[in-house]
Amino acid sequence: MLFRLKFSALFIFVLTLFSVPSFSQEAHYSILIMANTAGEEVITIGADGARRYTYEYNDRGRGPKTTTAIRLDENGVPVFEETKGVDYLKAPVNETYSYSSGTASWSNSAEKGSQKLSANPFYISMNGPGDELALLARAILKAPGSHLATLPTGDATIQEARSITVNCGPDQKSAALYFIRGLGADPIPVWLDDRQNYFGQLSSWQSSILKGCEAAVPLLLAMQDEFDTARQLKIAHDLTRKPAGPVAITNVSVFDSVAKRSIPNSTVIIEGDRIKQVGSAKTVKVPKGTEIVDGRGKTLIPGLWDMHVHTGPGQGLYYIAGGVTSVRDLGNDNDTLQAIKARVDSGDEIGPRVLMRALIDGRGPYTGPTKNLVDTEDEARAIIDKYAALHYDGIKIYSSIKPELVPKIVEMAHARGLRVSGHVPAFMNAEQFVRDGVDEIQHVNFLFLNFFDDVKDTRTPARFTTVADRAASLDLNSKRVRDFIQLLKERNIVSDPTINVFENMFTARPGQVSPDMAAVADRLPPLTRRGLLSGGLPVPEGKDQTYRDSVKALERMVKLLYDNGITIVAGTDSAAGFGLHRELELYVDAGIPPAEVLSLATIGAARVMKRDSELGSIEPGKLADMVLINGDPTLHIGDIRRTARVFKGGNIYDPAQLYTAVGIKPSK
Repeated sequence: MLFRLKFSALFIFVLTLFSVPSFSQEAHYSILIMANTAGEEVITIGADGARRYTYEYNDRGRGPKTTTAIRLDENGVPVFEETKGVDYLKAPVNETYSYSSGTASWSNSAEKGSQKLSANPFYISMNGPGDELALLARAILKAPGSHLATLPTGDATIQEARSITVNCGPDQKSAALYFIRGLGADPIPVWLDDRQNYFGQLSSWQSSILKGCEAAVPLLLAMQDEFDTARQLKIAHDLTRKPAGPVAITNVSVFDSVAKRSIPNSTVIIEGDRIKQVGSAKTVKVPKGTEIVDGRGKTLIPGLWDMHVHTGPGQGLYYIAGGVTSVRDLGNDNDTLQAIKARVDSGDEIGPRVLMRALIDGRGPYTGPTKNLVDTEDEARAIIDKYAALHYDGIKIYSSIKPELVPKIVEMAHARGLRVSGHVPAFMNAEQFVRDGVDEIQHVNFLFLNFFDDVKDTRTPARFTTVADRAASLDLNSKRVRDFIQLLKERNIVSDPTINVFENMFTARPGQVSPDMAAVADRLPPLTRRGLLSGGLPVPEGKDQTYRDSVKALERMVKLLYDNGITIVAGTDSAAGFGLHRELELYVDAGIPPAEVLSLATIGAARVMKRDSELGSIEPGKLADMVLINGDPTLHIGDIRRTARVFKGGNIYDPAQLYTAVGIKPSK
């Protein structure tokens, strides 16, 4: 599936693809997650040129396991493809494509189609092996004008960036970087060898590379990032506007995030990156020479916070376009994250303010996506000291950390002024996690797992499937649940629910646009939109309504937290920018008033992060991180998507221009 290795977080806009190898019969590729080997792709070439693939990796118990057969025509374009197995969430895969006698036909779990065509286009599979991307790259290079039609829709072009010779054990190999355009919002990188065969596909999160060449990943990734950085620099230069003098937003409804109400007919004056004045449009005098932004019919809110991201290069544009001016990264490659933050802070890349938290996990078969592995108290101390020195705000514990280490980690982190949050590790429950002194729990599913005593090992996908199957049956009025909620309140625990993730997992069905992105699907590039049709968790027979009811149970839990004064922060762990809009809608759907939801996503988040003296509300003297909305999200939370202007760091951004730059239709 194209973009699979770009996981990303993205936004999870994920796909992948391949070529005729220089090897005789077989080639092996390592699949790495945060530099840790997670799986392998094996390519076998028959005497007739037919290709067979096995593709498998383990990402915390998730991950695909597929076999694929492909036959190519004389132009290197597949005329037959068949993939069987399971996808990332273990749903069954049975995908086929054929081109014969001028007819292209395809079928998968999400779609079935057929077209009469004069020439064979390149079918973009939903579940194919990583090598398919190189197949596509070579076919485009061979096509007239390096331009190739794709199915089910669209066309693709290619650009070569640069070549390099790298060490692969005792041997040296040539690798060339190409970018394929037309498959989604951003160009897709792929590395080919000197015969235009598949060499690898790389990201800081997940990579695939020819076996034996794993040590070359950091060098190749740095080169790849150079080109992406140059692209981001041009976008930032073209689409960032720094006003020449003061700016006044006039006749606007200003959302007071502290009082949780809107004040109509207001004027806000900005000088540089600070708010100079806020008041009634009748009384605030706008100085001569001030740039005027007419706010009639619009609402001005503080910049939004996404409190659960794993950001990547180029994703900042999506956050800013969506009105998200601050994010908290809860686990990333440190070098990648520091580089992104530096570029954003210098103005070389469009993006939100980035606060950083280090992800740690224990070693084992379900180790999370991190290089920070902790199995002893000494290892924990070294990691905590390192990230305190790097000005991270805290430590995020992951699922394979030994339970007996948790109180020690908390003690050491608190001694360095760091907060502690995370998944509830396997073989302990949320109540024990809280009593060991943590400050915050990520993901609402762990609150439910606290009451399912038979589920001990939560490193596996059972932490999703059990909740999907049983959340709706949990009595939230029971004494045990009420006592637990009281404990959360007494310990000042912060909850980061990420309901949108579970809505997608539990209710997305093959062939239907995933509900978390349904409101914006028509604005996305065609092949990106197609990726939203793949579905979520496989649903056991007779459990469809149960899974849907469990999402409502998650909402009721969040409402219970809110009603009992538990601090909630809005995080997504999903598509950059777009995910937060859906998360806020789900809180409103749970019964929390829109103004309260906007407050927790602005001043509430700033307070948790101890940045409320400068951010989170529209007040004189504070940083002018603000979003001008077409409409009134205090009445209709969905209006949060209708961004008209975004103010951040003394700059003004036009979301319509930002979205258009990456092939996304602006909001209406």
